[in-house]
Amino acid sequence: MFSKNNSGGALSVRTNRIVEETKIVGNISSVADFRLDGHLVGDFFGEGKIVVGPNGSIRGNVVCKSADIEGYYEGKIQVTELLSIKGTATILGEVIVGQLSVEPGAKFSASCVMKGLESNALLSHETETA
Repeated sequence: MFSKNNSGGALSVRTNRIVEETKIVGNISSVADFRLDGHLVGDFFGEGKIVVGPNGSIRGNVVCKSADIEGYYEGKIQVTELLSIKGTATILGEVIVGQLSVEPGAKFSASCVMKGLESNALLSHETETA
């Protein structure tokens, strides 16, 4: 009645969750979306979206498809699609993104590279020098 494809689709709608007052020291890898209301000291690799809640924090590197940061983040974050920084967030470190949204009130002290613009700027520079 159920095929393997259906179970794979069900995985994509699941969200892992780390609740407040939970601290993880180590690395996390997830194929599903992830919500962190606790604290992570270590790296996170995700194939989906990560949400860091207003009381959540990450000190480490993150690689993911998309992210919403409401809490504290310190490290290098690489997001292939949209990084949304909410008004309650603090971001320190290095940011590499496809798209970036920063709400008023957010504390943002990071170097930032937007991947789509980087390749366009290089092409523009090569055309000008030719």
